[in-house]
Amino acid sequence: MNFSLIAFLLGRLSLALSAILLLPIGLALFYNDGSAVEFAIASFTALFVGLGFVQYGRFDEKEDISLREGFATVVFSWILTGVICALPYAFLQILDPMSAVFESVSGLTTTGATAITNLAVVPKTVLFWRSFTHWLGGIGIIVLFIALLPQVAGGAVHLFNAEVSGFGQERLLPRIRTTAGALFFIYCLFTVIGTGFLVICGMSRFDAVTHSMSAIATGGFSTYDNSVMHFDSISIEVVLALIMFLGGGNFALYYAVTQRGIKNLWRDSEFKSYMMIIGVLTGLITLNLFFSSNLPFFEGLRCAFFQVISFATTTGFVSYDYDTWPTFSKLLLCLLYLVGACAGSTAGGIKVGRFVVMTRAIAAELRRAIHPQMLLTVNFNGRVMPIAVVAAISRFFFVYIMTIAVMALLLVSTGLGIEESIFAVASCLSSVGPAFGSVGATGNYADINSFGKLVLCLTMLLGRLELFTMLALLRSEFWSNNRNW
Repeated sequence: MNFSLIAFLLGRLSLALSAILLLPIGLALFYNDGSAVEFAIASFTALFVGLGFVQYGRFDEKEDISLREGFATVVFSWILTGVICALPYAFLQILDPMSAVFESVSGLTTTGATAITNLAVVPKTVLFWRSFTHWLGGIGIIVLFIALLPQVAGGAVHLFNAEVSGFGQERLLPRIRTTAGALFFIYCLFTVIGTGFLVICGMSRFDAVTHSMSAIATGGFSTYDNSVMHFDSISIEVVLALIMFLGGGNFALYYAVTQRGIKNLWRDSEFKSYMMIIGVLTGLITLNLFFSSNLPFFEGLRCAFFQVISFATTTGFVSYDYDTWPTFSKLLLCLLYLVGACAGSTAGGIKVGRFVVMTRAIAAELRRAIHPQMLLTVNFNGRVMPIAVVAAISRFFFVYIMTIAVMALLLVSTGLGIEESIFAVASCLSSVGPAFGSVGATGNYADINSFGKLVLCLTMLLGRLELFTMLALLRSEFWSNNRNW
């Protein structure tokens, strides 16, 4: 393990974060909300840490990053960034240190779970910072890192693959750094367009910027305690739903559309399944609300449409208190955030593509049970999926469920109820944020103790890094110097 190389990369990342923290400093001076000094201290702290890492580290431009160093750099980068981005919350005494880290990790992993109980008394700069951490985490710290750091050479593929979600990822362009730059451009374009439409719909420029960043990152932090319910506007809900929908799609597919036409959307099995899931579940919940809750049909359709997209994309914006909905509708929402959206998106969850492959694999096994001699294959996007890929997806499903079980057990030990523990862990692992009960639509995570918040922080990082990137570090051979990675 080349620790000096990892230290150098972490140092450069910390220096970049120090520069990024200059943005909220300028905003704090503009709004004169009394938070400029604390953000400045956080920036200087990141600068000091970065210089220390760079001084210790060493980088040879001829030396590539190995798979092992790529994994370690990605995991340590998320942890380091989570701590640095938590400093403003702690310095301003808005949250205690553990809660500050929880808020920061929740923002960066685009989870949207909050420990702040009253956003009305929080400085505007901090509200911007919360959404901005969503925006940074949505594009992916490492993808952004690759796009802006010219020294990273051929080993960047290991950073990219450890960061980008999904399976069978393909490079859009011959060079990874160029690919990261293309994704970054599309991401910025969607953010700007979303902001413009929200302003047209009546949002203030500040709210439009923060909500657009949260929506495209599928994060869910709002500037109000009651989230999107505050606006009570159909037009705003429709625009946010469309931004979330785009955030839940595969950004690589969007780039392919710009190069080869919109037909690529309809040829993609995952994207078609993504749209079908949203359409079918919106219809089911609308009917359930109409017949069981006596909501007018179009009012139920409005609520169902927004919440289905919010949960399907693992954003977590709330336009209606869904805790008051019938159990059938709430269970469908729970299933939605476990499925998640598309691979290569900013969303969390297991991903629609994996569910499509597993569904077809199960169908193939059922046919094999009837016709043992039949040669059966699993197709996805017009290609036969290798057995190794199907097996890897099966392992991912198993580890995902086991992670929920283990983390929920740890959370129950803090005194939280079993149902709330399971929903909270599943929500954080899928990067949703709001769950049910005390951590539901109108609740928050403030009352969970420090150990519980630590468990949920690890859960959020596991979900954001697709489990195996982080779990690989638990293996003893990962740290062994005599292993060829």
